[in-house]
Amino acid sequence: MDYDFLKEKMIKQQIEARGVNDKRVIAAVRAVPRHEFVPEEDMDYAYDDAPLPVGCGQTISQPYIVALMTEMLKIKQDSRVLEIGTGSGYQTAVLSRMAKEVYTVEIVETLSSRAKDTIENLKITNVHFKAGDGSSGWPEFAPYNRIIITAAAPDIPAELESQLDTNGGIIIAPVGNMLVQRLVKIKYVKLKKEVTYGINVVFVPMHGQYGFK
Repeated sequence: MDYDFLKEKMIKQQIEARGVNDKRVIAAVRAVPRHEFVPEEDMDYAYDDAPLPVGCGQTISQPYIVALMTEMLKIKQDSRVLEIGTGSGYQTAVLSRMAKEVYTVEIVETLSSRAKDTIENLKITNVHFKAGDGSSGWPEFAPYNRIIITAAAPDIPAELESQLDTNGGIIIAPVGNMLVQRLVKIKYVKLKKEVTYGINVVFVPMHGQYGFK
């Protein structure tokens, strides 16, 4: 299987054709072998325009959504990023190619361990892993310049928002019910909070103290 060919086709047809053209985002997606983050039996479908199951009731997101949410974050080279929902680790790896440090929390310990192994095998060294309730963030290393939630949330938890840098910090999250959500972006500009809304999306639900019960 020519994964490089499939990756380039994915970038052109699924990502750039839909309007994601940030050069740093494209370079990050190009640098990450998506097929390494899916089960062996699904590797042939790794670059398809669809999410894929990765076990434990979780999925690896559609490539376009990964690229779109990454672009919305406006990550800088010196950014410290908190990711809630490590999952397979694919979004984590994309973030790691753009940010200074990535802190990622996954409630399912098996997935966290598997993602850590995959990312370490790719010689990525700026990612810090935690298995636990991501809905309350990772306050030990706050504040973060960027926060991304990769599971459906009934709302953006205030506990998470409190861990965001209030001078230019950005949060991206899929907010709604367990059937459909809308991408929500919170940005702080000189302590002033700005909220904008993006496309409708479908993510698996976020669990934990501030997630779906």
